This record gives sequence, structure tokens and C-alpha cells, in this order.
Amino acid sequence: MFLSTRFSTALVTVGALLIALGFGNGSTKADELSVLDGEWIFVEDRTEGRTLEQLGPPMSSKFLMRVEEGAVVLNGHGSGHKDVRVAVDGTVTEVVEPKRVVRYRGTWKDGTFEYEVKFERAAADAPAGIGLIRRSFTMTPDGLLVKVAVDPPEGNESVGLYRHAEDIAMPTPAKAVIGDLNWLAGSWVGKRTSGSSVEERWSPPLGGAMLAVSRSVNTSGKMFAFEYLRIVERDGGLVYIAQPGGKTPTEFVLSEMGPNRAVFDNPRHDYPKRIVYELSPEGVLSTTVGQMKGGTPMRMELKREEN
Repeated sequence: MFLSTRFSTALVTVGALLIALGFGNGSTKADELSVLDGEWIFVEDRTEGRTLEQLGPPMSSKFLMRVEEGAVVLNGHGSGHKDVRVAVDGTVTEVVEPKRVVRYRGTWKDGTFEYEVKFERAAADAPAGIGLIRRSFTMTPDGLLVKVAVDPPEGNESVGLYRHAEDIAMPTPAKAVIGDLNWLAGSWVGKRTSGSSVEERWSPPLGGAMLAVSRSVNTSGKMFAFEYLRIVERDGGLVYIAQPGGKTPTEFVLSEMGPNRAVFDNPRHDYPKRIVYELSPEGVLSTTVGQMKGGTPMRMELKREEN
């Protein structure tokens, strides 16, 4: 069971309210909607008929919903990650953008919050695109079930499961010491399909840790990204710590270890959730980042830089 105490309590509270007030009678008090409140992380694609490569979140890998009296405030549901307040009584919320007008209309019925987003071009030169998106959110024992349909009924419906971070189980750590990653030490360089170069420079294992810095340089010779990296020993295993742009660190737990392969997971992170390093017999280091299962991971091949 992955439900936190807060989540379980919320379900009990909502159940009591529905009995007392009469479920489906049109009441939209904040207490009824409270199960939707908080930050939600993508866990699993439940869309029927998809191949492994097609698996992915039906909307953002992470989004926020803040419940108010008679309304839900959305964040991360569209471009710009701006807050949009959507009433649950069918009232339309209009957002005017430079080249289009976006209209939101929401309802709360039978334990499901649903809203539609309609797009209208505000200028003749605005590009044509999606006309309507319909999203629904239903709490289940497994978590929050999200359904998204684009331009219904012609468009296909995607279904995904989301949970609060504290309700997502972390993987069982694999046993390892920092010396097991000695094959990763060194300076590794490669190129992306765009032509930009990337490098990772890993120190030898020492003192229970390995340190690295990554740098990406575009074809004009300008650095456009960097990252601080660490792998440290902890509780009999290894933890990979990434700081893109030197920002807040994110930790990934070593879940699988082979002679020349290491898999680090953090299912509570929005993206990536998995980072894999693998050294081929030919001496090529591949780095792969992506979801826990399926999708289209980003893969990079690096070669050891000779001094």
C-alpha cells in the first residue's frame, strides 16, 4: 500500500462528507475536493494498447493542484506553468495570450474533477493547432487516475497514474562500494546529433565518493549547460547526486549493479526517473536517462579522452 497517512485521512474525511451531504448533490465545498490538493508525480502509463516505446505521462510528469472553495487552481497543466483558477460549477475562466484565447470550464461530479480547455486563435497569423483538451482526475486506491483526450471524440485518450512523492515506493538499494565503479573514472567526450559536444570528467573512487563535472558546448563554441555530479557510499549502497546548473541536488539510488553497468533510480522525481551508465567491451560509455519503464530514453555515447 503506497498511501500516506495524510492521503488515507483525506479519503476518510471525504467519505464522511459525501455521506453527510449527499454525494452528487452539486455541493462543491473545498473539503470534498481536498483529495486533489498538492503536487502529483507521474507513476505509470495505463493507456491500453500502447507499445513499450509509447509509454509516457498523459500530461506533465509533475503538476500541482491547489483546492479553494468551489474551485481548483492549476499549475503545470499547460505552457508557462502559470496558475489558472478553474471553478467547478461550469463557469468559464478565460486567459488571453498574445496569439490565442484559452477558455477553461470545470465540473466536480461523482468524485471526478473534469475540465475542458478550448483554444481560439486571437490573430489571423496565429498557427492552427489543438482545439480542445479534456482532462479528468479521479482518486482511486492506487492513486490519482488522470485521463486526457485531445480534440475528442476524434483524438485518442491517454490514461496515467499519479501519486504524491511520499506515496511512491523507492527501489531496494543494491549493495556496492565506490570502488565497484572504478571503470567510470576518467574523461569522457562525445557529440549529440545536433553537433554539440558533451563531456563528463569523473575522478577516481576515493574516500567513499566519486566527483564529476559535465559540460555541453554548442557548435559555435559556447557552453549552454553544465552539471555537478557525485556518487557517494551510503548505507551499504551507492547514491548518485545530480545538480544541473549547480541547482538543488536530486538523488538517485543504485538499484542494479553489474561489472560494467550501474542503474540509478528515483521514481519520485518527475524526469528523469532512471539514469544508466554502461561501458561496452569496445570502451564506449553509454549514458541513458528516461522513465522507469518504456518511453524513449535519451542516450549518449562517450569515448574516453586520451591524455
